[in-house]
Amino acid sequence: MHISNIKLWNFRKFGSSGEIDLSKPNLNLNLTKGLNVLIGQNDSGKTAIIDSIKLVLKTHSYDWIKVNNEDFYNESERFRIEIIIENFTDNEAKNFTEWLGWKENDDNIKPFLRLIYDVNRNLDDKYIYPADVKAGVDESGYQLTAEAREYLKTTYLKPLRDAKSELIPRKNSRLAQILQGHEAFKGHNKSHILVDHFSEFNTTIENYFKGVDKDENPLQGEDALKGKELKEEIDKYIKAFYSDSKESNFSVNGGNLKNVLEKLELAIKDEPNLGLGTLNRLCMASELLHLQKKNWNGIRLGLIEELEAHLHPQAQMHVVESLQQQSDIQLILTTHSPNLASKIKLENLIICNENNAFPMGSSYTKFKADEYIFLEKFLDVTKANLFFAKGLILVEGWAEEILIPSLAKRIGYDLTEKGVSVINIGNVGFDNYSKIFLRKEEPNMTIPVAVVTDCDIREYTAKSYKDTDDDGKENKKTVVTKKDTTIFTRETTSKVIEIEAKSENNVRYFVAPLWTLEYSLYKSSTVSDDFQEVTKGIHSKTKWSDGFEKILARKLIDKSLKKTEIAYRLANKLEKGIGASFDQSEENIKYLVDAIKYACND
Repeated sequence: MHISNIKLWNFRKFGSSGEIDLSKPNLNLNLTKGLNVLIGQNDSGKTAIIDSIKLVLKTHSYDWIKVNNEDFYNESERFRIEIIIENFTDNEAKNFTEWLGWKENDDNIKPFLRLIYDVNRNLDDKYIYPADVKAGVDESGYQLTAEAREYLKTTYLKPLRDAKSELIPRKNSRLAQILQGHEAFKGHNKSHILVDHFSEFNTTIENYFKGVDKDENPLQGEDALKGKELKEEIDKYIKAFYSDSKESNFSVNGGNLKNVLEKLELAIKDEPNLGLGTLNRLCMASELLHLQKKNWNGIRLGLIEELEAHLHPQAQMHVVESLQQQSDIQLILTTHSPNLASKIKLENLIICNENNAFPMGSSYTKFKADEYIFLEKFLDVTKANLFFAKGLILVEGWAEEILIPSLAKRIGYDLTEKGVSVINIGNVGFDNYSKIFLRKEEPNMTIPVAVVTDCDIREYTAKSYKDTDDDGKENKKTVVTKKDTTIFTRETTSKVIEIEAKSENNVRYFVAPLWTLEYSLYKSSTVSDDFQEVTKGIHSKTKWSDGFEKILARKLIDKSLKKTEIAYRLANKLEKGIGASFDQSEENIKYLVDAIKYACND
């Protein structure tokens, strides 16, 4: 059994004004059977989704979970949570027989469990009326028994968890709770081999303070008898305070299995003084043990917030790869780590954005199966940052990636402050990235995705030939010829229109109006002088006397132009000029300005 769907009405940030409409949930999120990873910006709703599950299912730990006024959306009087659980085995389904619904799926009728938590409050005094989790196929549902509720409890690891305190010996330690639920200990109290061992140990302790060994023979040596002397001293006070018939007894509290388990700690063999990262992994390992227990006919669900807590990047990789291999349990995780996002299968990712959550599986996006394989292969840590941004600018090369942030600052936009990421995909295959943000059905994603690309219509044609110098060395030379202006303009306009037509919903294309970024910069009256100065400085051995435009065209065609270095130097010039006048409307750089403004939601 696993959670297949969560619906929220007026819970935390997922809400709207007016009365609740049960046909229009504020969040309608499908989950997969195995791993589900919630990613997104801060305050995007990740924790709200986790907490909604905790409120309905409760957890195996002793943490007190209750509703508070912050759980209601704004000034709403009511919130509602519905959770659908499916994929029951017969042994699991028998625990919920009277609450189950049935639905047809591929000519098979399968059971499902619909859980309902509907909570109201009085806005005047903020009093929250008591409410119980119910279940059933109708709007209200019916009361669940305590036994049925027990089979719904989940395992929860909180963010910034104190893994050390969870694993050390103490009363009601989390480790003891987990071990008590394992088949090695469950159902035992005093009839367990560990209890017997503790009983034997207590006999040894008692004998020590009596000054005798296990055979009641007196202990030898002055130090061996100090325990007996200590007991005799304290017994004097006990007899004085009570009566002559009273005496002390030293022992380890292990009269039952719970006492014994509370004295255990979990560590790595032969590794003393464990760090937070290792302790965190031990904590997760113990919780996974709890989820894998045998003879358990309840839900096997783990909720882990901020999986990356206290883990260095390589350890994060190990953990997430292991979790992706878990087949018999359902895991719902949150993370802020691009490092983790780059290693998680897209089918398992859910992007939280603008009061909604968007599964990234093939059933939801306009990606094809082979495109998923491509993106997962090339999605490194840098590119994975696109899942956490408020806005995106996709570019085809280093020059755009370097130049655009500086141009943005020049026109008054700090991309870092705006939460906008510039992603260099290294080619012109933008569809392999942009489609991940396009949905097959509403609701659509609202993250602005600006695709900045060249039109790649050359204004010059080139002809290459081989020439021999005075030393007999053969050299390749390129002669460029300018196209007819009418033809060039017609081809360029047609190509720009063709590329811009790819824009769809939140993905928009911004095309260089002339050939490439560099050629458009040269033609721009706003930055042309700076561009020419920088380019000549970098290509200082080039004879520019034949005309800058023609030589630039030749270098673009034979790919000898040092684009990255030019972008670095031009970016520095742009930033040094911050505060000076700058014509943003100039036609040859306007596409860059428009892309920046769009990604910044302006």
